[in-house]
Amino acid sequence: MTGTATLELKGVSKRFGAVQALSNVDFVVRAGEVMALVGDNGAGKSTLIKGIAGIYPFDGGEVSFEGKRVTIHGPRDAANLGIEIVYQDLALADNLDVVANMFLGRERTLSFGRIDEVSMEQACLETLNSLSVTTIRSVRLPVASMSGGQRQAIAVAKAVMWNSKLVILDEPTAALGVAQTRQVLDLVRRLAGRGLAVVLISHNLHDIFEVADRITVLRLGRKVAEFKRSETTQQEVVHAITAGSLESVPGMVEA
Repeated sequence: MTGTATLELKGVSKRFGAVQALSNVDFVVRAGEVMALVGDNGAGKSTLIKGIAGIYPFDGGEVSFEGKRVTIHGPRDAANLGIEIVYQDLALADNLDVVANMFLGRERTLSFGRIDEVSMEQACLETLNSLSVTTIRSVRLPVASMSGGQRQAIAVAKAVMWNSKLVILDEPTAALGVAQTRQVLDLVRRLAGRGLAVVLISHNLHDIFEVADRITVLRLGRKVAEFKRSETTQQEVVHAITAGSLESVPGMVEA
């Protein structure tokens, strides 16, 4: 892990009508580390990552990427910075093969508009090999025929294929078996090992303590704690999630 802050949020907030979804949240993830983002349902995790993705631009606060102040107006701005998000539904086309999925919307073309299948397949194989993904027998098989762990690996490989610098993984081990979960967690560590900044969102504290370097806890739209994984316990993290100290409750008018 390096000291370089890939993404830094200072005091970001987001309101939806009368609901204060995020309030004055600070968040930092550095190159070469896995930052876990945890909290109960409604804590603000999804709003935070969608703000980073430009889906719900923040109402206030500062966003810096690699030390430079930036404004993310939409998903294209996030992608141009090198931010890729793997959502829980993976957004894969089941009827297409691995190559077609990894290049979906970004196909390489030859003269006369023909798709360059050879170079696309080669790039796909190189990316999977660089991540030590060995469970996929052929990149020409349809995604529909693959297991949950294989699909997750494809989605992650797709995210890192485009010179990404920050990868956000939303519940990557949900509904996976033991062996598949191990494959995905190993993949998460390999991403950080390549120098990428990784944000891992999960309700599974066992998974988090397997791979995370630091843990940020949100509660009711506020950041209530940040831990070094090596210096905390699951019990301490659970306490922060369920009873983390709040200076005030978002949405309430102070007397």
